[in-house]
Amino acid sequence: FFSDPGRMHWKVATSFIAANAPRLAVELRSAAAGRPHLIRAPARISTRTAAAMAPPDAAAAVDAAAAAAVPKAEPLTAPDDPHLWLEDVLGEKPLEWVEKVNRDCLAAVGDPKETESYARIKSILDSKDKIPHAYRIGNEYYYNFWQDDKHVQGIWRKTTLDSFKTKEPEWSTVLDLDALPPPTTDTAKTWVWHGSTLLDEGPDSQWDRALIRLSPGGSDADTCREFCLRTEQFVDPDGDDQGFALPQPAKTRISYRSRNEVLVGTDFGGDGSTLTDSGYPRVVKSWRRGTPIEEAVTVFEGEQSDIAASQYSFHDRGFVHELQVRSITFYTSKYFYRALTPDGIAGTTADEETTPFKEVPIPEDAELGMFADMVMITLRSDFQAPVTGATFKAGSLITMPMTELMENDWSNAVALFEPTPSRSLSSSSETKDFMILKILEDVKTVLEFWKFDAETKQWTKQGGDEGGVVPVGEDVSVGSHCRDSSSDNKLWLWRDGYLVPDTLEMASAEDCCVATEHIKAKPAMFNADGLCVEQHFATSADGTRIPYFVMRRKDLVMDGSNPVLLDAYGGFEISMLPGYSAGVGAGWLERGGCKVIANIRGGGEYGPEWHQAALKEKRYKCFEDMEAVAQALIESKLTSPEKLACIGGSNGGLLVGNLITRPIASTLFGAAVCQVPLLDMKRYSQLLAGASWMGEYGDPEKPEEWKFLRKHSPYHLLRHDILGKPEMGDGDVLGEATESTNPTWKAPKTLFTTSTRDDRVHPGHARKMVASLLEEAGKDKAPTVYYWENTEGGHGGAADNSQRSFMWALTYNFLAQALGLEE
Repeated sequence: FFSDPGRMHWKVATSFIAANAPRLAVELRSAAAGRPHLIRAPARISTRTAAAMAPPDAAAAVDAAAAAAVPKAEPLTAPDDPHLWLEDVLGEKPLEWVEKVNRDCLAAVGDPKETESYARIKSILDSKDKIPHAYRIGNEYYYNFWQDDKHVQGIWRKTTLDSFKTKEPEWSTVLDLDALPPPTTDTAKTWVWHGSTLLDEGPDSQWDRALIRLSPGGSDADTCREFCLRTEQFVDPDGDDQGFALPQPAKTRISYRSRNEVLVGTDFGGDGSTLTDSGYPRVVKSWRRGTPIEEAVTVFEGEQSDIAASQYSFHDRGFVHELQVRSITFYTSKYFYRALTPDGIAGTTADEETTPFKEVPIPEDAELGMFADMVMITLRSDFQAPVTGATFKAGSLITMPMTELMENDWSNAVALFEPTPSRSLSSSSETKDFMILKILEDVKTVLEFWKFDAETKQWTKQGGDEGGVVPVGEDVSVGSHCRDSSSDNKLWLWRDGYLVPDTLEMASAEDCCVATEHIKAKPAMFNADGLCVEQHFATSADGTRIPYFVMRRKDLVMDGSNPVLLDAYGGFEISMLPGYSAGVGAGWLERGGCKVIANIRGGGEYGPEWHQAALKEKRYKCFEDMEAVAQALIESKLTSPEKLACIGGSNGGLLVGNLITRPIASTLFGAAVCQVPLLDMKRYSQLLAGASWMGEYGDPEKPEEWKFLRKHSPYHLLRHDILGKPEMGDGDVLGEATESTNPTWKAPKTLFTTSTRDDRVHPGHARKMVASLLEEAGKDKAPTVYYWENTEGGHGGAADNSQRSFMWALTYNFLAQALGLEE
């Protein structure tokens, strides 16, 4: 998403959330709020995935974000880190520094607003020709959130299905964010939509209430207010209906339990005592309508060392489930379950309910979801079932009756999916009677349809693989057309590709989407004539085949002179799948550049094992994979080092940071773009949400883990290895300056971008790295280093289309200059 403006590849994410939010999700796995990437394609119906795909929600007030950025007791000085003061997010001196380097960046690269790239990208983002992502709430209206040049912050709107099918639907505005009073939180000037959580009361639900989450300036922390879909007004907390409201911005987790009760986890009291070490909710309370939040009753507590704790309930095809979850690490959890009845949950609050919770007997690294009274278990490691001895592979999707699982009886457990070396489960969607599995075959999509028989509790695979594997560089996704996915078997079906604009069709799971109704098609937003997409494989240092996609001109001459932008992520089991990127097309491909997407290890393209191959001490594998792809591009004479750039955001920013400091990689690239990055791996776990990612990277406080983290920390590689600056040694004794381990090192031309309001990955990472490059490496070793920090935008780097266009025009203009694209 960072490197694909205009791609709008949240189509999968939004369809998944919309389909599953009423029963699974928006409030499921708290750990997901800490994932340091913007958004991912859904892994499958699971607690971690569902919550991860929703807009971020978990603990700690934005007003306190700047103070919380650095542990309160720790001074902003350190003997071996002269740039630590830049971690003071809103400090006067750091903001003066930001203002200066921002000014220097624009002076060198130029004001993006004065360029054709800005105008093109903004026209794409504001285009009325984009396909609205609309989902039915209740029985009549389809709702959509929309931004354009007239609705900068956005509107939530609705229309009928018949109207939606027309070229120009008649939309009715439900909520206008631009009409709201602006936020008053530090640098925030605008509201950013973080989504809605509906009141689901089961088969007879009225679908008349929602919890609306709005973020000041785009931070993960947001406000929450109850909204009436009938009156289309916020429900006044002091009025007759006594609406729920949390006006103080915080990383709060909140969901309906019944009409008059919500389950909420937040920084109760504002002193941090109800948060985990990762800064997310540790305490969950039952809050009754008409009572002050101070009177909410504690119903669940996690451990201080957990990432987060959550409790949630949901209706599912006549059944009512309630779970408590301790997210122990990013990839391990303990689940506790109880079954309820519709009358029981409507009439008894969580603190008064006497049905006990029981621990769910599944591996701690498994993910859990529900379909009616069946449990859906996704394995992240091989598992041998008790008693039966049946073995299920990592990456399998297992189903069985929930009552049997709670008795630890696996005799009726079956696998709806088992992986192979080339096949993995990418995501799943559900309708009233079907589960639809999106499977990757060497990063090419195929769909499988499974029908559930409620009487026999059996699943039957329907038809064959829908249409077979899609062509190289294209993709297909499905999701329920309704926020209540159990209402019927209709689906939205999306098709697109790197060079293929989006199309939207209405289909049915009953015939495996064979017969479809064309609904909308996005017009081509850049000129793809003469372009092609290819898939190749590079061989990494240990012999592993690494797939990558190349977008280029068909008549391109393979003489090493072509500007190429290499993009990857390589973390958190996130797959980089094909999708239409109008921003990439207009900002890069049309100008003559080539784009490469590398499916390196650490991602999810080949399931959990592909991800785990680059975890913690094996992190270097994804760096070697990138080196292998870069070398393959150079050896094929598609490009050359001076014409090759790398780009990545968040965890991908950590990847780029390593590429520009590693001995081999730094010689392979002439330019780099490093977005909202992690770079100081000694400090990362102490900054904002960083502690929640130790399951991915390791714990720098443990000597044995810091030993390998030190090798993957770009800030330390730069300052201490390359520049020879003194480093803190054993016993917190500052060592002596040392000779450079790479005296001939020279930084590629590099642009760093981040956001002041990023309360997930601390902007101090990028600030300190840039300060070291500018002040310590100097022009001899880092001749071209630029920095741009947006004062809004959160972890996405931008809060509205103007800011997104600015950031991406700046990025592509920098790359064009750095690689000589338009000489």
